[in-house]
Amino acid sequence: MGRIVINKDRCKGCGICIDACPKDLIILSDDLNKYNTNYAKYVDNEQKCVGCQMCAKSCPDIAICKVYR
Repeated sequence: MGRIVINKDRCKGCGICIDACPKDLIILSDDLNKYNTNYAKYVDNEQKCVGCQMCAKSCPDIAICKVYR
C-alpha cells in the first residue's frame, strides 16, 4: 500500500492531482494555507493508495513531496 505527503503551503489548489489520482484519494481542503488558498488534501482511510505517483508527476508546483509504496 502507498501513501503520499502533500506540502499544503506549496499547493495552489489547481486540482490537477485530484484529476490524476486513479483512486480518487485527493480532495480540496476546506481549510486555507498561508497563501489563503484551498489546498489539496490526501484522504485514504481505507488504504487504497498504490503509490503510482500519478499525482506527484502531474503537480506543477511539486507540492506532493513524498510518495511511499
